[in-house]
Amino acid sequence: MKFARLGDAGHEIPVVLDGDRHLDLRPLTSDIDGDFLADDPVGRTDAAIAAGELAELEGAGDLRIGAPIARPSAVVCIGMNYAAHAAESGSAPPPVPVVFLKTPNTVVGPNDTVTIPRGSEKTDWEVELGVVIGRRASYLDSPADAAAHIAGYVTANDLSERTFQLEVSGGQWSKGKCAPGFNPTGPWLVTPDEVDPQALQLRSFVNGEPRQDSSTADMIFPVDHIVWHLSQFLTLEPGDLVLTGTPQGVALSGRFPYLAPGDVVDIEIEGIGAQRQEFVAWEASR
Repeated sequence: MKFARLGDAGHEIPVVLDGDRHLDLRPLTSDIDGDFLADDPVGRTDAAIAAGELAELEGAGDLRIGAPIARPSAVVCIGMNYAAHAAESGSAPPPVPVVFLKTPNTVVGPNDTVTIPRGSEKTDWEVELGVVIGRRASYLDSPADAAAHIAGYVTANDLSERTFQLEVSGGQWSKGKCAPGFNPTGPWLVTPDEVDPQALQLRSFVNGEPRQDSSTADMIFPVDHIVWHLSQFLTLEPGDLVLTGTPQGVALSGRFPYLAPGDVVDIEIEGIGAQRQEFVAWEASR
């Protein structure tokens, strides 16, 4: 099942995809948020479709695509989770997951325009598989328990400003991760019954030229381990977003230029969806 949110920012309408139709979910929920995701969203939606309770949303194809989840309470990210990416960053594969945070207000629509931060010379792209939490996760006993706490998966672009992240960071990465719009998410939330999270192809392109091309099979720490590991140190709430790392092929490698105004980035994950962002210069009026 695929859930989405359509409409102007701050006024998105929750929908479920039913073939080529977008069915309005508002008879069930006001938004695709933690409360909805924690309350059997697939079962309730299936029942509502069978009962004919969900009407098709008129003009859906003309509406902006928002992030498929409402603003989460937390965005928790894993760094250097692909061995080849760690190598191109000049690091050995980490012995335990590297964790950093993005602010929840970085989460925007998959095709929204992104403003390059003021003073940035090293804005970088990162295609990532995102995990959306559907059930509170705290002190899970083992990775095998993680699946019961996952509502679904999303495509995400973990945009980064490398000078802020690595050179003026004070040792913490989040300075380079939290600029407005630095987490395009979507277009859909795809439920776990449709996804094998460790067998997905990830790709990114800049101005049509290929950059990243890898598989989640190359993750150092798989999704179930990540969710279990995080639960030992923090509580993941329904609706929270976990980003699982990016493969090799980013500008940090030195093989490609960083992003500049006018550049267009396309990213895609097999079965999870594609997105596109145009990058524009910061202006004082923004």
